[in-house]
Amino acid sequence: MANTVTTSLLVEAEQMYQRALQGKEKAWGPKHTSTLDIVNNLAALYANQGKLVEAEQMYQRALQGKEKAWGPKHTSTLDIVNNLAALYAN
Repeated sequence: MANTVTTSLLVEAEQMYQRALQGKEKAWGPKHTSTLDIVNNLAALYANQGKLVEAEQMYQRALQGKEKAWGPKHTSTLDIVNNLAALYAN
C-alpha cells in the first residue's frame, strides 16, 4: 500500500511540475531563470523516480540556461552543477 501511495504522489508531483513549467514558459519564456528553477525541480523529481536520462536532460537544460543568465560562477549556476554531480555520483 505504501508503494502505491508513494507512486501516486510522485505521479501527481510530476503533473504539478509540468503544469508549473508550462505556465512559466508561457509567462516568462523557456530561458527565464524562474522557468529554469522549475526545470531543476523537475530534474530532481526524475532522479528520485529513477528516470536518469530525463533527469540529466533537465539538469543540463537548467545548467545551460543558468550559465547564460548568471555566468558559470554564480551560486545559482553552481547549485545546478552540484545537482548534476550528485546524479552522476549515484
